[in-house]
Amino acid sequence: MSRKKEYTLAEIAELTGSKVVGNSTAIVSNISTLENATKESISFLANKKYQKYINTTSANAVIVSTSFRTDDRLNYLLSEDPYLAFAKLTTLFKKSIFEIDNPGTHPSAVISSESKIGENVSIGANVVIGPNCIIENNVIIKANCTIVQDVRIGEYSIIHSASVLGSDGFGYAPSKDGYVKIEQLGKLVIGKNVEIGASCTIDRGALDNTEIHDGVKLDNQIQIAHNVEIGENTAIAAQSGIAGSTKVGKNCMIGGQVGITGHVKIGDNVKIQAQAGVTTNIESNSRITGTPAISYINYNKSYVHFKNLHEIVKKIDNKD
Repeated sequence: MSRKKEYTLAEIAELTGSKVVGNSTAIVSNISTLENATKESISFLANKKYQKYINTTSANAVIVSTSFRTDDRLNYLLSEDPYLAFAKLTTLFKKSIFEIDNPGTHPSAVISSESKIGENVSIGANVVIGPNCIIENNVIIKANCTIVQDVRIGEYSIIHSASVLGSDGFGYAPSKDGYVKIEQLGKLVIGKNVEIGASCTIDRGALDNTEIHDGVKLDNQIQIAHNVEIGENTAIAAQSGIAGSTKVGKNCMIGGQVGITGHVKIGDNVKIQAQAGVTTNIESNSRITGTPAISYINYNKSYVHFKNLHEIVKKIDNKD
């Protein structure tokens, strides 16, 4: 049984780079939403629509922005970025790998003798690891995953349940007798500190490798085709799909249900809104939306006219 975790606000302030307003020796033992907090809780306010709960919360302390007007009712931690402070705070209360994902291989897992497993690796129930795979140190592979073949997973990466990595890419040459399969001869290379959500599928390359670089974060149910390259620290939300040979830059943020066609290049620091359809190259530092995707600002300006088209058409008809 694990020991209950308790921290003073001074300790939390040091971890999160925050400043305590109130009692720095006050102790908290859990993180909670403002609505459900107790006297032992620390909470946070990162979205103004939840500010109404500040007046009724029972939290011992709340992380707020440096511009927030504090009072004497609660303890506060002032932060330049309350949401980032909250993210750092969750590491204090997370159970360790030894409490959740014990290093070692579950008896039901099947691992090819042609693959190599590093130290302190956790391999869950019913995992299958095929030939020519390298799993580096401190990797967690949760239950029911399949690492098909020719896959390398970097240190401290986490693969969530039921994901399939290194499967065949979708490659066929049409002929008069039907489709001729193109054998997938490349690899899938996953960097360090990558997190891949549940039920994702990532194909290995046809000739060159499919590459997922360090720090990439994938939500659940994402499809990444053969020879795609995703740059460092890019985050992709659920149900998105990227077609073959597309290159995505560093530090991009891609919303849910985004579809990206093949053989396009997306620059660094690009933000793609949910349900966008990307069919062309995107320059670095762009923000786009729509199908086919266009500049986010242009889309919002155009939308004013989209939603009023029926009125515009009615006026034209009346003039005729």
